[in-house]
Amino acid sequence: MNQASHEDTEGIDELSFSELEQIEIGLLLDGIYQVYGSDFRNYLRSSLRRRIQHRMNLEGLSTITSLLEKVLHVPGFIEKLQNDFSIKVTEMFRDPSFFSAFRSQVVPFLRDLPEIRIWHAGCATGEEVYSMAILLHEEGLLEKTKIYATDMNEQVIQSAKTGKFPLKRMQTFTKNYLQAGGSKEFSSYYTTDAEHAMFHASIKQNMMFAQHNLATDRSFNEFHVILCRNVLIYFDSQLQSRVHDLFFESLAAQGFLTLGNMESIVSLHKSQYEDVNTSERIFRKIIV
Repeated sequence: MNQASHEDTEGIDELSFSELEQIEIGLLLDGIYQVYGSDFRNYLRSSLRRRIQHRMNLEGLSTITSLLEKVLHVPGFIEKLQNDFSIKVTEMFRDPSFFSAFRSQVVPFLRDLPEIRIWHAGCATGEEVYSMAILLHEEGLLEKTKIYATDMNEQVIQSAKTGKFPLKRMQTFTKNYLQAGGSKEFSSYYTTDAEHAMFHASIKQNMMFAQHNLATDRSFNEFHVILCRNVLIYFDSQLQSRVHDLFFESLAAQGFLTLGNMESIVSLHKSQYEDVNTSERIFRKIIV
């Protein structure tokens, strides 16, 4: 009898701890939003929890409430946490089959346009932005293209502007480039020093980088292509729907939306797009 009572108490304690942790996370995210205007309230809690715990470990903190105290009272600390929350996993020509499909199935439609506007939403440190610029250069379209690259994280935006990437990653990037249908020596696009590869100014000439938060900011132009790959998986269904509304509003008639290989159009929007390549998550806005 006593043993059963002890097990029941343990279950209650575990449940209470889980509920308390969720309350603390909610208070942390609400505090960030109210004080700094950065909205992470609709990011998946499972992903945020890992990032919060990582920062707590680095700071030697035992509770999320103590983390909130530092966010509210220690100048500059919020930048650390925002950087933790930012999604920075990327590489050049990531998923080469996507870039191959883009080259064969989207580029032919872009050729007929007098000018091309492309938005990379959630561009992180810019590897995919430079990949697209190289692809368009090889297709003779870069000169008439404006590439807008945005991310919520000002730090990674500044890094992306440099066009400088670790030299040790070039072997992987070159392999991806060739698998994506690249037609030149990949090394012809950059110079090197002991540690970095620096992409030529001609590749960067039509890029514009800016801070933009998909959770709170509005449309800022009309685009023929929007790329937002492997970002929506970190959002809950409510925020995903909000971002899809933003993309639909921002797309030109018959514009292309491309998503990550684990993402798709939310059900509320499926009737607004036609499938161009389902496996590579390339969709085209339907003219109503």
